[in-house]
Amino acid sequence: MRIIRHADCRPMPWKNGGGVTTEIMAWPPEAGLDNFDWRISMAQVSSGGPFSVFAGIDRTLTVLSGAMRLAIVDAPPVELSPWSPPHAFPGDVATSATLIDGPILDFNVMSRRGRLAHLVERLEFSNPTDVLAGDGTSLIFVAAGSARVGQHTLAAMDTLHYDGAPVVLRIEPGEPVTLLHVSIRDQ
Repeated sequence: MRIIRHADCRPMPWKNGGGVTTEIMAWPPEAGLDNFDWRISMAQVSSGGPFSVFAGIDRTLTVLSGAMRLAIVDAPPVELSPWSPPHAFPGDVATSATLIDGPILDFNVMSRRGRLAHLVERLEFSNPTDVLAGDGTSLIFVAAGSARVGQHTLAAMDTLHYDGAPVVLRIEPGEPVTLLHVSIRDQ
């Protein structure tokens, strides 16, 4: 089990040069934007426009603050806000965003299609809750609030990374908490 503190994450330019993202973790660690197996990041988006294209990548986007309209070629537009479920889409299809009411903060998960698959779940609770970290890689990102997991305290924007055999993680919120649970598995 590893804790990734928000303050330790590295900012880097978007692939299309249109902004800056904060990379939380990528695998393998030395991978760049064209050869990662999976990657999780956050982006502060101040204006609408086209998304970077990632060949062979599946993406899931979760809005943490603000609201946006996502337009994906050959799909109906979808509005995303902090109350929307995470939205999955192919990273190699032309996609653009329109901000609805000012800047947004989003959480992005990407995985290499044909090799890996990922799932992102939003969990909200205020009482101690058990979360199953299954086979493969699990990441628990604190979108809002704070929580204790075993001996570790996670603040907002911190991430717990777990690889290994299935285990039940007891999450004890210090206040109402919103988590994003990311599961990454071999395909």
